Order: sequence, then structure tokens, then C-alpha cells
Amino acid sequence: MDQLLQNFFNLDIYRSVAPYLLQGLVQTLLLSAIVIPVGLASGLAIGVLSITLKRRWTRFLLAAYIDFFRALPPLVLLIFIYFGAPFLGLDLPKLLAVAIGFMLNNSSYYGEVFRAGLESVPRGQVEAARSTGLSAAQTLWHVQIPQAARSVMPDLISNTLEVVKLTTLASAVALPELLRVARDAQSLVYNPSPIVLAALFYLALLWPVVRLLSRLEHRHIASR
Repeated sequence: MDQLLQNFFNLDIYRSVAPYLLQGLVQTLLLSAIVIPVGLASGLAIGVLSITLKRRWTRFLLAAYIDFFRALPPLVLLIFIYFGAPFLGLDLPKLLAVAIGFMLNNSSYYGEVFRAGLESVPRGQVEAARSTGLSAAQTLWHVQIPQAARSVMPDLISNTLEVVKLTTLASAVALPELLRVARDAQSLVYNPSPIVLAALFYLALLWPVVRLLSRLEHRHIASR
């Protein structure tokens, strides 16, 4: 038991590395604050295009975009963008490269969630809104999108949880997010306690969101 505590729950190491891990946590929160809103906005745009595009070739291009970025591992995409951009004459900062990679990946998932939500809105409500004089754009904005967002809210929150956990992949390009800082600290103290402390930080950050997701899912099931 003593060896377990010394190797994984060493309080002295926790105290010494906590300030550095908090800096990594700030970087993780900053990355999440960039990727999540942009991913949601681009995903909503993709969802709207999915139900409004009429031409076959435009629908094919949109489906190809969604399938490509859902199938491509985000780590591969991240490495390709960061290390491939200089060959195109682009010197992207690490944070921007990571944000672009995650946005492309997450927008495809958010897009499919929004598409399913928009298609679940009863056609009769759309026709009723149009009969009151609302334009197609007004009906979409004031009727379809609000109802779709409510119906898929558990899925949106679940995807958002995955986005926060996905930020750990940023360590592949040496972005000093939480996991990267914890791994650097581990290499200095020769002890896995910094990794355990980082896991505790993630748990404290995501546990309230998990509980909120559980409540929303139960409410969603009860409302059916």
C-alpha cells in the first residue's frame, strides 16, 4: 500500500507540480473555449446545408466532407496540418493548428447531430410556420433550429465532452496542455503521480458535465 501511495498519490509531488499542471489546465480550457464554439457553429452550418441543398453534386460534396473527417483519425489530421502546413508556406502556431484540426473533425460530428435534429422536426410545424407568413430562413431560425437543438441536446453535450478529452492529442505537437505538462513533470520526478493528478483535474472538470448529461438524458427519455 505504501508503494502504491508513493508511486501514484505522492502528496509531496502533487504540491510541487500542481502550479505547472494548472498552467496546462488553462491551456486546455483555452483550446476547448476555441474549438467547441467554432465546432458547434460550423456543425450547425453543415446540418442546415444537409437539409437545404438540393443539387446532387453539392450534397455529394457535403457528404464526402463529413465522411472524410469522421473517418480520418484526429491525431493523423492534427499531425498532417501542423507538420504539412510549412510545405505550403504556412507557419501555423501550435494552438491554431490544433484548433483547425479539431474543428474539422468535430464539425463533421456536430453536423450529423444537427442534421438528425433538424430532420426530426415535424413537417407540419414547418408548414404551419410558413403559413403564418414566415420566410424559409425565418422558419429555419425561429422554429426548426430551436426544436432541433432541444431534441439533440444530450448528443451535443456528449460530443462536447469528447472534444475536451480530445485536447489531450495536442501533446503530439508539443502544445503545453494539461497532459503534456503532466508527462513532462513525470519525466522530471520519475514518478507517475503527475499523470494521476492530471487525471484528477480532468475528473473535476468533466464530472459536473457528465452529471448534467445524465439528467438531460433521463429528462429526454421521460418526455417521450
